[in-house]
Amino acid sequence: MPKVAVTGSSGKLGRHVVRELVRAGWDVVGLDARARPQEGERAVVVDLSDFGQTFGALSGVDEVGGGFDAVVHLAAIPAPGLRPDAVTFHSNMAAGYNVYSAAVRAGVRTIVWASSETVLGLPFDEAPPYVPVDEEYAPRPNSSYSLCKTLEEEMARQLCRWEPELTMVGLRFSNVMDPEDYAKFPAMQHDPMLRKWNLWGYIDGRDGAQAVRRALEYQAKGAEVFIIASPDTVMERPNAELLAACFPDVPLRKPVGEHETLLSIDKARALLGYAPQYSWRDPAPTV
Repeated sequence: MPKVAVTGSSGKLGRHVVRELVRAGWDVVGLDARARPQEGERAVVVDLSDFGQTFGALSGVDEVGGGFDAVVHLAAIPAPGLRPDAVTFHSNMAAGYNVYSAAVRAGVRTIVWASSETVLGLPFDEAPPYVPVDEEYAPRPNSSYSLCKTLEEEMARQLCRWEPELTMVGLRFSNVMDPEDYAKFPAMQHDPMLRKWNLWGYIDGRDGAQAVRRALEYQAKGAEVFIIASPDTVMERPNAELLAACFPDVPLRKPVGEHETLLSIDKARALLGYAPQYSWRDPAPTV
């Protein structure tokens, strides 16, 4: 049974990731400041801002042990505007460095981490260069949070240069949603500007977890990043109407469906085999 450490395992996305990996046969150890283990998971309380604690957790903690085959790094202050800018930057940057450096020193050679859609230029007060946006243009961080995510991507590239056997996969997650969050979506429909900030994107946490599992299975060495979003937008209005209202001068790089995501997931589909299964448009399950 392969063994994986998941930081931020008690977070919104982390809970889905733990369930997905347990179902897939992984031995999951959660590393979290507020460890709340789920079925099939063991958990260790760790302050990831402390390198010694981070290295100790990844090297082995009593009966939990070490010997990790992979690390999934999700722990972070999860968005801009929640804490003072310097706190967000220093906290997230230190946690990222500590986890990656400790993992490499502990012999781990597969690391998957949560990057962010924000590196694409959110909140798009400056229009994107084209739509659908993809991984081909340089990051455009517009917040301290996004700047940290951008620097983490560069850190991954340099760590992989130092360690040619290392695989690091960054997943640029869109706005993570639980199924119960979909009840809020009807209130967004009257004004396209309400969700213009991320091109009306989102990611169902269950599909986000699938993307993590597939990233752990990715075999190529080196650092790579992928946009991870749901296959549709949060809007009932068609894309043509949304773009005409909010981004009339932005080039459309390829035809898109009426409600197809404008955060391109083509690369993730092609290289990871990412196949999102859930949409807010799905009928509510019957009891």
